[in-house]
Amino acid sequence: MPQLSDSQIVVLTAACQRPDRCVFPVTAKLKGNAAGNVLKSLLNKGLIREVRAKRDDTVWRHDEERGRITLAATNAAFAALGIDAQDAPAEEDAESPASDSKSDAADALKTHRKSKSRDTRTAAPRTRDGSKQAQLIAMLRRAKGATVDEIAKALAWQPHTVRGAIAGALKKKLGLDVRSEKDDTRGRTYRIAY
Repeated sequence: MPQLSDSQIVVLTAACQRPDRCVFPVTAKLKGNAAGNVLKSLLNKGLIREVRAKRDDTVWRHDEERGRITLAATNAAFAALGIDAQDAPAEEDAESPASDSKSDAADALKTHRKSKSRDTRTAAPRTRDGSKQAQLIAMLRRAKGATVDEIAKALAWQPHTVRGAIAGALKKKLGLDVRSEKDDTRGRTYRIAY
């Protein structure tokens, strides 16, 4: 499994949850050239690929032969996130792999910046490595999840702060699918679903 940053995980998770696997709108709010760097890295790893854009899709770049191009998650993205391929929407085989040219990527980033829609302003901020938010995400990614009390103890937070972080920062801002389950021994547990 390739090593992924928090930003890459957020982008892939959002794309894998969409029926068309489309990467856009990017759910991670990245400044400057960071969005382009994250997407180029995912392209190089084979976790996303270039596909012909439909009428309402955000354009990643323009190709003289294929026309408008956007990005979509591949089957490898589902595997990297630990999502069962049977749950994934089918990947179309009609498109060729992504171009690795630096000039193509630079042109694509300029096109993407120009074609951003207004609804991408609500995209989530990225999570810094080693932050309490990153620790919270790591706890919720475990198979058994975590309870509010376990998180509060590990992060030295009050229980209401834990609940607020799950509902606000993780669900609303980062767009993560945090699920709550009742456990007879531990009580209510929370975990990030894939």
